[in-house]
Amino acid sequence: MAERVGIVGMGLMGQAFILNMRKSDFAVQGFDVDPARMDDLKGVGGQPVDSPAAAARGVKWVITSLPNSDIVREATLGVGGIAEGAEEGLYHLDTTTSRPEDSERISGELGERGIRFLDSAVSGTSTMAREKDLIVIAGGDKDDFEACRSVFEGFSRAAYYMGPVGSGARTKLVINLILAGNRLALAEGLVLGEKAGLESENLLSVLQDGACSSKTMIDKGPKMIHADYSKQGQVKTSLKDSRLMLEQGQRLGSPMLMTNIWSQVAQMAYEKGYSEKDSVAFYEVLRGMAGLEEREGIDDEPFGKH
Repeated sequence: MAERVGIVGMGLMGQAFILNMRKSDFAVQGFDVDPARMDDLKGVGGQPVDSPAAAARGVKWVITSLPNSDIVREATLGVGGIAEGAEEGLYHLDTTTSRPEDSERISGELGERGIRFLDSAVSGTSTMAREKDLIVIAGGDKDDFEACRSVFEGFSRAAYYMGPVGSGARTKLVINLILAGNRLALAEGLVLGEKAGLESENLLSVLQDGACSSKTMIDKGPKMIHADYSKQGQVKTSLKDSRLMLEQGQRLGSPMLMTNIWSQVAQMAYEKGYSEKDSVAFYEVLRGMAGLEEREGIDDEPFGKH
């Protein structure tokens, strides 16, 4: 009989997890506040349920994939939350990009109920997630991590144990910090190239083949030059993450020079109406600052077709 997993939160990432878990022969029961996402789960052979508590009922593992740690807390410990439906010994795998200190608190409260918690952040876009080209970076008890390997293998290509609870969330913020720097540098270079009269496609090809090449240039460069801002991530999420990065820098006394600039650029993109578009829609802000036309961008495809 197939192992059964619960999932709470079936947005772009959650959908990708479900598709790959089903391919890996896991049975999936899930909850989302959006009825369309519940219909999508049923369409791929999963079982929609009526609450986070129901998603956790009768399973060994439950995954959360939610916008922020405040929502994770409500879905976990609130009325009808995961803790209500969980049996002792449940493993709660939180893939949300969360505030590390929130993960630590949730873990402590769940531990008192016999529920095991791993902050199991993932690195990769939703498109990469659909192709199972994600990595998991997890914090928690090492034995718990090993007990969850089969689940991680169901939706990712690799999983890394980073240390105690909170370590996965902190690692994810470091990854996103460096990723933001790559994207900001790429955007700045492409705008400078356009202002200098260089042909953008040719310039991007050279950058992708040069010493400065990165996954960002391959994945996001074409989106920038073609104004393709269909969602793989979102500006509003990038802004939220940047604020979490800055908070960690303040807490730990670590310099955050680039991150301060990045956060301001993300804020400008958010305020200019790009909040629901892909994270690299901030490129239009730099174009505007350079006196170039700010393009509207390509709209998202229908739900479930990303």
